[in-house]
Amino acid sequence: MSDIVRTHPAFPAPGGSPQPPLITATDLEVRLPEGPILLPATSARIHAGQVTALTGASGSGKTTLLRAFLGHLPPGALVTGSVDVLGKTPHLLSVDELRALRRSAVAYVGQDPGSALNPRMTVRRLVAELATDRTEERMLDVLAQCRLPVNTGIADRRPTTLSGGQQRRVALARALARRPRVLLVDEPTAGLDAEVRDEIVQLLRHLATDHHLAVVVATHDPHLVRNFAEHTVQLATKTPSAPRTQTVGHRPATAGRRTDGSGDGVAARRIDAFFRDGSLRRQVLSDVDFTAAPGSSSAVVGPSGSGKTTLLRVLAGLHPAHTGVLSLDGRPLATRVQRRMREQQRRIQLVPQNPQAALNPRHTVGQQLGRPLRLYADLPRSVRPDRVSELLTQVDLHPDCAHRYPGELSGGQRQRVSIARALAADPDMLLCDEVTSALDAETAVEIMDLLARLRVEHRMTLVVVSHEHHLVARYTDTVHLLDTGRIIDSGPAAGLLPA
Repeated sequence: MSDIVRTHPAFPAPGGSPQPPLITATDLEVRLPEGPILLPATSARIHAGQVTALTGASGSGKTTLLRAFLGHLPPGALVTGSVDVLGKTPHLLSVDELRALRRSAVAYVGQDPGSALNPRMTVRRLVAELATDRTEERMLDVLAQCRLPVNTGIADRRPTTLSGGQQRRVALARALARRPRVLLVDEPTAGLDAEVRDEIVQLLRHLATDHHLAVVVATHDPHLVRNFAEHTVQLATKTPSAPRTQTVGHRPATAGRRTDGSGDGVAARRIDAFFRDGSLRRQVLSDVDFTAAPGSSSAVVGPSGSGKTTLLRVLAGLHPAHTGVLSLDGRPLATRVQRRMREQQRRIQLVPQNPQAALNPRHTVGQQLGRPLRLYADLPRSVRPDRVSELLTQVDLHPDCAHRYPGELSGGQRQRVSIARALAADPDMLLCDEVTSALDAETAVEIMDLLARLRVEHRMTLVVVSHEHHLVARYTDTVHLLDTGRIIDSGPAAGLLPA
């Protein structure tokens, strides 16, 4: 059972007699029929005007607890213990009752709020869509409360033109527009630089105190827990980890295709890239030169919105370079992945920051790992399940996860699946976009250890985008500093970043 720890006596409850909690969970456990435990027995009391942090190792059930408060559990999930949200038991409500609860009282912002923002709608329409008061004055007031610069015309922009931090603020504005009493937020600081992270957590504290909201945050961020949360709910590890592997499994079908290191690797020259917003376009990369030699380890760092993810997507062929050229081992490389040869597609694989949006919710993990095996590996169908089990073990997931769906996994577990899927193609280059941002500190080190081992044993090129500079300094050789779409400095990691 988890314990509730009062971490901040400096943040007392409002004066007068203690108010009853808005949410109470007692020995709440969630499991799948004949399957894994998604949430071990957990107790918690959530009060208005306070920030409560849910912490624990990746896969301990933090997201599942948030979803239990929201009444959004996997179909057929078995629930024991009790949960009371504003006098109701969410998972026992009818569809109409649950819809009313979410519309008027409980709001949720997921790990990747940008994926929930319709890219064709302006910020103004996105907020008005869920607002109880759709007047212009109210909409601008909500945006201002979320620290968005309303005097810059941001209300008329589309989410694809916003930085990650701004997208999170828009998602919070959409939630606040409903005037909820409870705000549930999943990993709000993942993948953000220190300045934007502090802005987000200060906003959450402001919402709790000034609006008397009960704010519940699932997080791996010790800074948030230490400085902004009154209460901490520590979730216990629910299942033993999969056995550690010190060697990477064989790759019989593709070993012969591995480059011998004599090539030039990937290179980008004078790259410009844009985001389009209707008839307008915003430049996100400007005159960028980038190279990654075979077997090297590089990092791209910079503030939120500087163009780091766009650079990776250009290299992967998922965002067009409007000017400039790409090459692989000295040969031209098409800027669009659809125009690349299958072998070129195999050699460069991207692990995105948000695995929830990248994984098909209707396919099992095994099916999703099997697809790159069908496309790129000359493996008999009979041995593919063994290769899937091997890939899962490599990323510290139990082979039984092959039979589960992404919605039955934690955010950290989904990230591991995303890495395993990229490895299934046997790539020469792995582009990793904030792959540790949703993981606890211990698991983040394990993932980076895994990537480092794969790079050395298979001479795989590694390019990492990260705000976690201590990991970058430890695991990469070269760092590129990106700011406002330009690389302003490059050099040895030890020289540019503190260890």
